[in-house]
Amino acid sequence: MAAPDLQARLEDWIDRAERTWQVIVSDMVGPPELQVVATYCQRLSTVHWVAWGGYPQAERVRVAVAPVDLPLSTADIPLALLGIQGNFLFDPASHRDFLGAILGTGIVRDKIGDILVLGERGAQVIVVPEMADFLCTHLTRVRSVPVTVSRLDWSELKAPEPRTKQLTTVEASLRLDALASAGFGLSRAKMVEWIKQGEVRVNWQTVTQPSHLLKTGDVVAMRGKGRLVIGDISLTKKDRYRVELTRFT
Repeated sequence: MAAPDLQARLEDWIDRAERTWQVIVSDMVGPPELQVVATYCQRLSTVHWVAWGGYPQAERVRVAVAPVDLPLSTADIPLALLGIQGNFLFDPASHRDFLGAILGTGIVRDKIGDILVLGERGAQVIVVPEMADFLCTHLTRVRSVPVTVSRLDWSELKAPEPRTKQLTTVEASLRLDALASAGFGLSRAKMVEWIKQGEVRVNWQTVTQPSHLLKTGDVVAMRGKGRLVIGDISLTKKDRYRVELTRFT
């Protein structure tokens, strides 16, 4: 969803929330859209907002907005948890495979939250509740594997525990290729290659320039490698940059 389109929707949600004095809930949005929401809503004093995707580390979430005097919490955001079960021992399916099969039923991406792949056991998917029964009926195959889809209780959610690693690197510059290679443990040449191929995002926007400069608070995401948060930056006596990094895998 493009930023101008999202801002127009935001303005509509806020207008409806204020006119009806109700909580207005969006469809699913990803990290780039959530950043737009946060930036926009922080400027407003008449409404407040909350985001929730089923578990604290969820990447795709729904956003709820409400008048500032109306109580608001993650409990106001309805979600459904589904299990996709099949024997994937001999035909493993990736996140892309599960997403493609779900979209193949006719459901649009905005209705789908995180997909948690469970290896040979299948996957779990978080969706907006009105799509749950449809998927239970219409999703019957992922790759070559017949599947059954059923509603799950939230106590059955298999969300992975986030793993973090604290790193410190000293670099001659704050270039993306320098800090990302140190944070993800790859060679500088390999990192340059990944960046130019569009596999690296900064603050959820694809960046293809290895020379892009980073600052404290920036989030660098790399497909298959997790996320890197740029922490404190200080200068050494030799005018090099000492950078604290937190890697999430």
